[in-house]
Amino acid sequence: MTAPAVYVPADSTALALGADAVAAAVAAESARRGVAVRVVRNSSRGAFWLEPLVEVDGPSGRLAFGAVSAADVPGLFEAGFLAGGKHRLALGPVTAIPWLARQDRLVFARAGLDDPLSPEAYLAAGGTAGLRRALALPPAAVVSQIADAGLRGRGGAAFPAAVKWRTVLETPAARKVVVCNADEGDSGTFADRMVMEGDPFALLEGMAIAGTAVGAERGIVYVRAEYPQARAALLRAVEIATAQGWLGGDVLGSGRAFRVDIFQGAGAYVCGEETALLESLEGKRGMVRAKPPVPAVAGLHGLPTLVHNVLTLATVPAILAHGPEAHGRRGTGRSRGTQAFQLAGNVRRGGLVEAPFGLSLRELVEGFGGGTESGRPIRAVQVGGPLGSWFPASQLDLPLDYESVAAAGGALGHGGVVVFDDTVDMARMARHAMAFCARESCGKCTPCRIGSTRGVELLDAIRREGPGGGRMELLRDLCATLAGASLCALGGMTPGPVLSALQHFPEDFGPRGAGGEP
Repeated sequence: MTAPAVYVPADSTALALGADAVAAAVAAESARRGVAVRVVRNSSRGAFWLEPLVEVDGPSGRLAFGAVSAADVPGLFEAGFLAGGKHRLALGPVTAIPWLARQDRLVFARAGLDDPLSPEAYLAAGGTAGLRRALALPPAAVVSQIADAGLRGRGGAAFPAAVKWRTVLETPAARKVVVCNADEGDSGTFADRMVMEGDPFALLEGMAIAGTAVGAERGIVYVRAEYPQARAALLRAVEIATAQGWLGGDVLGSGRAFRVDIFQGAGAYVCGEETALLESLEGKRGMVRAKPPVPAVAGLHGLPTLVHNVLTLATVPAILAHGPEAHGRRGTGRSRGTQAFQLAGNVRRGGLVEAPFGLSLRELVEGFGGGTESGRPIRAVQVGGPLGSWFPASQLDLPLDYESVAAAGGALGHGGVVVFDDTVDMARMARHAMAFCARESCGKCTPCRIGSTRGVELLDAIRREGPGGGRMELLRDLCATLAGASLCALGGMTPGPVLSALQHFPEDFGPRGAGGEP
């Protein structure tokens, strides 16, 4: 008889909350009681408010218990949790947890199911079906599948993916490259990390499909230095995928080659911009390139280069496996498919929510998030990372799709959503955004390099002395220069949080005492 499995996540968030100690406690307690169990280190389902989320194979499916500490483990055994016994941490069948049941998981369909580095588990859950179909199609037909699905870049710019693919395919060159931008640096975002740690084979499969479609035989994943767990998972996943024949010189016996290397960044936020990332890959300082030429024509070492972020590439296998219609019927308007919304900040139920585009901000932060952790009223929600705009509580019914958010003066970006209650000082947050730009600027263009520093000084003066004396007009002019003349989105988007704070929370921009405040 097979020993029952006890699943304990090995995701970075779960580890930070004591998952290793829980796994060790399960193994020790089972040995003490003479009860055979298999401890499986699965990936997180993204319900961070329940981590560590422990699951067991029950008679009617997987049963969940959370949040579990090592001290809770003896009591779980005493209650007979392996057989579905009642316990105060029991949550019932994991798929029936409302927070998970209400989601529509496409990219994260395998999240939490099994050991993310088990090739057998990946195949059992439908892995490589997309790659096999792509290998059976002409390259142009694969690109057409991506176009028909309406896939747009999930990294923030929302550029139609198929346009990049077709450009790389049609650009003559002896060598081409697929680069995965895994330099996830936005505050409050973690979806890329969850893919790399929790379903790395899906990312590699997406890259292999892209390589097949555009004629590239080499892929590179650029991982941020702050993600050691993700980098380790990817390195091991590449070894396993190569041994399985999913990567290498003869992918799945097709005669086509595709190899993947893992590159570690050095912690520069600007390297999330694709041309700065390419400069870094070439061993140079991460500085933005002027365009044209675009990377799809002349990118890494002058080669045609397809650059996508993790979520974009991880979406590709499902499109090829299930057909573009399954992806395209999700969402709204030109925003097709699902978005991995990352809910953070002062929120009761933080974590990853995957849902079709068009979900309202209210449904996300109140329905899924449960409102603020403090219990105080929501005052502001920042959508789209540290350069995203702030929306007041009066705009919580805003649909979360690219066009609706843009029409409201914001950008959906990578899907990060950070919640603040009514104690937040929005002038201080505006200063923080401007200071972030000044600190992270690569220094190549004057508006970003100098303008952001002057912006911090202006905001300090406004907070110290008030908005009079032409200071507010000068700040708005400076923001217009940043938005219109910066080389990349770092400087170009910095005015977003500042201007939205001025628009929705003008009462915060008054004297705050001498000296300014970081």
